[in-house]
Amino acid sequence: MTLAPPRGAARPLIETRPMRNPDTADAGMMAKRGWWIVLLNVLIPGSAQVVAGNRKLGRFGLGATLLSWFLVVVTVGLALFARPVFLWLTVGGGWISAVILTIVQVLLIAYILLWIVLTFDALRIVRLVRIPGPSKFAIPLVALLILGLVGGSTAYASSIVGSARNTISTIFGQSGPSLPPSDGYYNILLLGADSGDGRDSMRFDSISVVSVNADTGAVTITGIPRELPNAPFSDGSPMQALYPNGFEGHSSNSCGWNGWMNHVRNAAEICREDGGKSLYPDAAAHGSDPGIEATKDAAEGVLGIEIPYYVFVDMHGFAALVDALGGVDINVTERLPKGGPPDGVDPHDVDAWAIGWIEPGQQHMDGDTAQWYARSRYTTSDWDRMKRQRELQEAILAQFTPQTVLTRFNEVAAAGTALISTDLPQDKLPEFFDLMTKAKEQTVTTIELTPENGIDEHSPDYGYIHELVQQTLHPPTPTPTPAP
Repeated sequence: MTLAPPRGAARPLIETRPMRNPDTADAGMMAKRGWWIVLLNVLIPGSAQVVAGNRKLGRFGLGATLLSWFLVVVTVGLALFARPVFLWLTVGGGWISAVILTIVQVLLIAYILLWIVLTFDALRIVRLVRIPGPSKFAIPLVALLILGLVGGSTAYASSIVGSARNTISTIFGQSGPSLPPSDGYYNILLLGADSGDGRDSMRFDSISVVSVNADTGAVTITGIPRELPNAPFSDGSPMQALYPNGFEGHSSNSCGWNGWMNHVRNAAEICREDGGKSLYPDAAAHGSDPGIEATKDAAEGVLGIEIPYYVFVDMHGFAALVDALGGVDINVTERLPKGGPPDGVDPHDVDAWAIGWIEPGQQHMDGDTAQWYARSRYTTSDWDRMKRQRELQEAILAQFTPQTVLTRFNEVAAAGTALISTDLPQDKLPEFFDLMTKAKEQTVTTIELTPENGIDEHSPDYGYIHELVQQTLHPPTPTPTPAP
């Protein structure tokens, strides 16, 4: 007869601490223990080792886990309750933001590696050779699947942090001075053209000004025809001294230009011996060039507003951005050809040179189709093309949802780096992000300087254009009707 141990006597260690010293002969208990170790490793990495394995490794893993949880809580708290601080630390703080993002990326990678070590050590602790039946294969399979899912997500988060740091430093590495809004608006010149080979002869295919209300985030896009003639320059512009009566054409066998808006760059930069450095000596240091600065001054004179910043969009990279965003939805109203006529071919003989067609109807466009939709001009007027470009700008803005950006961040960042150059200062990014969030909730207002809006395409009344812009940006407040 087996006597029970006397009251107060120590029970066998194998019974009191089965996680650390299990009865390997008890198959059912070993299976339960294995699942508990895997669960602890998933929920609180490091705890499995503290309970059943190498305590030193476990304490290190547990400490790293608790630290990561603390950092996540702090980050979420800042994002929810102190967004300006969060944005400044991550994107608007210059070299400080770069250092912080680098530290975050290193910590994420280090934690992935630590979790891999903890997971394989947890499987060692499980003692799979003592696990009976299906659990012998299910336990490692589940552990490795969870490791793959969580580790893959953490690796993706690390790549997003790295892409964000590199994109910000590449696009905003050089910038102009940080300025307050002008008359309640941030006005940004948006230019589109082909870069790369043949850049010396580049002319801006798309010219518009994006005005963002500094309080509400409301966006107004003003399209300026590339063939707008005799544009006046803003007061104090070095180009105004050269062209006091508005921009004029110049004939030359070597380097000439006409009086159109998209030829300002030729006169200010391409056709000058010093490349325009004497006109705009600070342009390069601020991430710009004399041709762009001269075009800014012309846009200011045309619209009657201050335009401190520009964004240049490379049309070759434009297609990559649209693809990175998953395409755009456009309602096409008329058939448009892709491509353009080569030298010696009649532009009106469309069937001879078209490389494809954009058919009428609702379409989900990829990048190549969207690019041709924005550039097609041989079968329609320049005004029609401006309207299509504005449609695409609004469609792209609509695609910048949090879900799209998060799931396609690396692709969007890579396209943006190749696509964009700008002199927007990095310390303005937190404010612009907040304004962009507000803009998503509002309808974009457009102004087209076309005959439909009373603009004479051959002899524009710039005083009228100034009034049109002011009335749109600052509509009169309705006077309340007095009570009877």
